[in-house]
Amino acid sequence: MTQTPTVNRQLQLASRPVGAPTAANFHLATTAVPVAGPGQVLLRTVYLSLDPYMRGRMSEAASYAASVAVGAPMVGATVCRVQSSQLAGFAVGDWVLAYTGWQDYAVSDGSGLTKLDPAMARPSYALGVLGMPGFTAYMGLLDIGAPKTGETVVVAAATGAVGSVVGQIAKLKGCRVVGIAGGPEKCRSAVEELGFDACIDHHSPDLAALLAAACPKGIDVYFENVGGKVFDAVLPLLNAAARVPLCGLIAHYNATALPEGPDRSPLLMRNLLTKRIRMQGFIIFDDYGHRYPEFAKDMSQWLASGQIKVREDIVDDLENAPQAFIGLLEGKNFGKLIVRVAND
Repeated sequence: MTQTPTVNRQLQLASRPVGAPTAANFHLATTAVPVAGPGQVLLRTVYLSLDPYMRGRMSEAASYAASVAVGAPMVGATVCRVQSSQLAGFAVGDWVLAYTGWQDYAVSDGSGLTKLDPAMARPSYALGVLGMPGFTAYMGLLDIGAPKTGETVVVAAATGAVGSVVGQIAKLKGCRVVGIAGGPEKCRSAVEELGFDACIDHHSPDLAALLAAACPKGIDVYFENVGGKVFDAVLPLLNAAARVPLCGLIAHYNATALPEGPDRSPLLMRNLLTKRIRMQGFIIFDDYGHRYPEFAKDMSQWLASGQIKVREDIVDDLENAPQAFIGLLEGKNFGKLIVRVAND
């Protein structure tokens, strides 16, 4: 089934996953297309962003944002067309950035909507390099990481939506950049297409040794979005006064218990203390929303000049979103993962 003018498909949370999500955790429902009333717009989804944070929304565990209710549509950022409007400032055909989730249509009173430039070459960039992932990379690296010319910056998930931008900005700032990615093709892309100095395959049994060889002067900034064995390899290489922006821990999102083995928190805390390491988590719009215009200006200029390159991993049709999301958590995406819900 594809998008139609008369049916609203919704992918709802059918049950809360235990461990890794499966197709059974999602339910495809069909409802009537809603009608926009006074002061409202009807939005038609064209692009849907898939992001790791969505795994947290499927859980009841307390977090920085509310969980998705069982039976409700999955949440997510979208790029939509205005289908009908009774709201001043929005006309039929306008492109908007919204947060309407995994469905074909939604009604909005304008809260949280951002009109997009109609001349934007790729509206889907509003979900990636010009949206939350790009903003996360920019602020986390530049504000918390504070890279200096000649320093070594290491970034995990180096070809993902966030990591690919982190590495390219670090190169613009004159740093040596080492990526960590899953598989030889992704590692080649990080070096040959994105301009990283080196990229290590995290599947390698020699990950720690290879990373140490790629960072002969240690690591000054580590942009953390993975955790697990990658962080284990990074920790001994962190220099005194290293900075660790922490935006995600995808290796642990499906965990149902703490890892087996000895408690390693004393090792971490000892390193943080003795090396005076700054490790800081952040939630991008909560902490830096007021600085979005600064990011948008810089990123738009870097894109226009070709200094930042972008890869999108496009999946067609809303009904393929669950499998694509499951693959995202397994590292199967290559670039910013987006569902093209409908052709425009």
